[in-house]
Amino acid sequence: MKTVLKMIVAAAILALLLSLHACGEAPQEKMDKQKAPVTPHKSTFVTIGTGGITGVYYPTGGAIAKIVNKKKDVYRIRATVESTGGSVFNINAVVAGDLEFGIAQSDRQYQAMEGIAEWEGKGPQDKLRSVFSIHPECVTLVAGADTGIVGIKDLKGKRVNIGNPGSGQLQNSIDALGAAGLTLNDLQESVKIKAAQAPGLLQDGRIDAFFYTVGHPSGAIKEACAGSRKVTIVPIVGIDSLFTKYPYYAPAIIPMGHYPNAVNAGADVLTFGVKATLVTSADVPDEVVYAITKEVFENFEEFKGLHPAYATLTREGMLQGLSAPIHPGAMRYYKEAGLK
Repeated sequence: MKTVLKMIVAAAILALLLSLHACGEAPQEKMDKQKAPVTPHKSTFVTIGTGGITGVYYPTGGAIAKIVNKKKDVYRIRATVESTGGSVFNINAVVAGDLEFGIAQSDRQYQAMEGIAEWEGKGPQDKLRSVFSIHPECVTLVAGADTGIVGIKDLKGKRVNIGNPGSGQLQNSIDALGAAGLTLNDLQESVKIKAAQAPGLLQDGRIDAFFYTVGHPSGAIKEACAGSRKVTIVPIVGIDSLFTKYPYYAPAIIPMGHYPNAVNAGADVLTFGVKATLVTSADVPDEVVYAITKEVFENFEEFKGLHPAYATLTREGMLQGLSAPIHPGAMRYYKEAGLK
């Protein structure tokens, strides 16, 4: 009997101790939880494909990345910029998932969605999505002043860089020649190198002229004008059939005040052009595209001041020239801001 009583008492004491221990631990556990650091969400790394470092695409990508990275602690997004071959490369890389964002000409965006030009036989690039458009881009024809080239038809029998494969300007050059009644066979040589290399070749006398689809001012065009060989920025006119055939082209003006060393620096030059656009993939999460769109638009004046090529930008204009569907993340912001 005494043994049973001892066992009962011991059990009661044990239960009491366990109860007291539990009551004492609960606040401590709560304190430990309060002290424990909050595990942050993983950062999302995004890369923006641009173009050659002497063009406007590269600093444009840098401007977007700079604004977004200021809020890296808010959005956990870290943006970097990659110099690439240009529009076609960027669109293909975005669709393939190798880049999250890319800058591409509006005409290339249209062609990718239609499955034409470089995408002939591959079908429409259905994953391609628009974010916003940026600066206007002029098809710019630069020629040695000693070549006698004063109009696009004068390119017949000349050595001309028409742009590297994977760039937007390659097709622009072919379209411009076609509208002037010329083909590549009419040239003495059609060179296909990157725009960054063209000024050096022109100054060395290895080519007579080059095309470059670019926003102004452009470092490459300034370089071409700064050498010992005098150059002319040639008007591209008399090509009205181009605007009827390709609705994404429009007349444009090159402000020659940017190029005082050109022979014809005294008056602005007439040409045609497209728009640069930021594109992404349907696979990129909505919250990532939303954050990038919001930060660029809500820091619009800062963004606009980052490059002279953005001088004519408006918020409304940044929703023009988009052939691919607008990404849902971007559309969410546009509706919130009353832009759509």
